[in-house]
Amino acid sequence: MFLVVSLAVVVLLGVTFRFAGNALSWYDEVAAVMLAWVTYYGAALAALKRGHISVPGLVYAQPRPVRMILVVIGEVIILGFFVMLAVYGVHVIGIIGGSTLVSVPIPVWVTQSTIPIGAGLYVIAELINLPTIMREAWHGKAPPSELDIVEELQ
Repeated sequence: MFLVVSLAVVVLLGVTFRFAGNALSWYDEVAAVMLAWVTYYGAALAALKRGHISVPGLVYAQPRPVRMILVVIGEVIILGFFVMLAVYGVHVIGIIGGSTLVSVPIPVWVTQSTIPIGAGLYVIAELINLPTIMREAWHGKAPPSELDIVEELQ
């Protein structure tokens, strides 16, 4: 929440100063970095809450052996991708670590650290949810969607 509010404040400042004819030299670069932070950390939070788009109807319509294989393949791909992203994110930080942003003296490793940190948080979120995901796949029961919740309330 802090990042979203901070990004909104930075954007409002940038728009206000630009409208007044005194554009902030650092606005574009800082806003872009903050948007990346919100994206990476928001994706990890969505993974923790299991809020990403998926196709449970297709998966849970399959017989148990096929369903389990599909879920395991999906989880291996997701975990593999984010582990790779974290490893290469650390590698990239090592290469560009001595640089700073163009408009403000903030080290690039600080701004780019969101890549391995966000990827690591995503992996942790997936591992936390993995027992539940596997149990649901075994029993053929998808988590309730928003439509299911609305129908129950009516």
